[in-house]
Amino acid sequence: MNMRRSVSCVAALAAAASMALASPAEASPPGSKDVTAVLFEWNYASVAKECTTTLGPAGYGYVQVSPPAEHVRGPQWWTSYQPVSYRIAGRLGDRTAFRNMVDTCHAAGVKVVVDTVINHMSSGSGTGTGGSSYTKYDYPGLYSVYDFDDCTAEITDYRDRWNVQHCELVGLADLDTGEEYVRRTIAGYMNDLLSLGVDGFRIDAAKHIPAADLANIKSRLTKPDVYWKQEVIYGAGEAVQPTEYTGNGDVQEFRYAYDLKRVFRNERLAYLKNYGEGWGYMNSSVAGVFVDNHDTERNGSTLSYKDGADYTLAHVFMLAWPYGAPDINSAYEWSDFDAGPPNDGRVDACWRDGWKCQHAWPEIKSMVAFRNATRGQAVTDWWDNGNNAIAFGRGSKGFVAINHEQSSLTRTYQTSLPAGTYCNVQNNTPVTVDSAGRFTATLGPNTALALHTGKRSC
Repeated sequence: MNMRRSVSCVAALAAAASMALASPAEASPPGSKDVTAVLFEWNYASVAKECTTTLGPAGYGYVQVSPPAEHVRGPQWWTSYQPVSYRIAGRLGDRTAFRNMVDTCHAAGVKVVVDTVINHMSSGSGTGTGGSSYTKYDYPGLYSVYDFDDCTAEITDYRDRWNVQHCELVGLADLDTGEEYVRRTIAGYMNDLLSLGVDGFRIDAAKHIPAADLANIKSRLTKPDVYWKQEVIYGAGEAVQPTEYTGNGDVQEFRYAYDLKRVFRNERLAYLKNYGEGWGYMNSSVAGVFVDNHDTERNGSTLSYKDGADYTLAHVFMLAWPYGAPDINSAYEWSDFDAGPPNDGRVDACWRDGWKCQHAWPEIKSMVAFRNATRGQAVTDWWDNGNNAIAFGRGSKGFVAINHEQSSLTRTYQTSLPAGTYCNVQNNTPVTVDSAGRFTATLGPNTALALHTGKRSC
């Protein structure tokens, strides 16, 4: 989903099959660090700086950047999702800024994922951000009317596969990805990005492109095994389902985010004991997960930065729990749905000019190292109070407790950690684990505790 999609895909509650604790995440995405900071609408110079100062040191494996293509003019955020050419000439920076960003992030140990718009081009007509003239269905030197699908009406029926994959998403010119020329041209764009050092792609609106078309395009890449993360929104009873796309790469599991909102807002954290496949989701090894993204924070289907402790604690849980590969949405304050980025994407400093910088919130950032330290460890020592206080370990590598109650909680926790002193990375206070793996702690309301073997002192 991109831009102002009027159709809201709300996940139906999956039948919760009885299942043991969730299995550890597999190689998704590749590498030993699977957390991605999604720096939504940050310009490329600001991304480069953030890789050096924050993302690399915190242990983020990836940064996802907004679409690097010339697009329609306008201050709104969604103009980035209306390409008019494949030149890197948008408001976020030119080709030189993009290349420098990739090189700088790599030097900081952070890989780069690109949000990639290949389902469609623009609506309307005019001059793009790089000076290219265009009209809908005619992008000189790139596409002409013959390269678009025959259906020029908007999508109206998500139970009809043809309608979903051949008609227009919110009136945008829909590319005919079954055509040889279109496939070759898209692959050429992605190969150009690979030549600049890009490590992966998030495929925007993948649901509206047949999985076989995407497989064909991917096969043409200079690195056909490059990391792919596909946006395929689950909808009960819909013709196109996320599992169709897992052969191409990871798929974003929207139900994970929908259900986190419901559990944190209206239900009990104790229900999360078998979160993941036990809730009917895709296999952990192919699932991309998140608390919110740029669409869902605006349409209200998930939590957002406006939800306070619910939002923060949901991130703590996501980063501690071994299901899928997590994205951290990091964007800016908004009251107007359409509002574009402050300062055209330039971030002078976090928490200034409306930039929220969720990836750098101490409670969230500290859990990235926790996740890296506990990777591959199963869930152990689950405890809950039957309501909104939970705790669990990650083998002998880590332990987390979350108190989502309205009053303080003091108890002795059983862990599988080696004896010794640890640092609670949520508030930088020491915690002593005894020879039996136990420690006693008091958690205030709506706070968490997290210990891991990579942080033995504060």
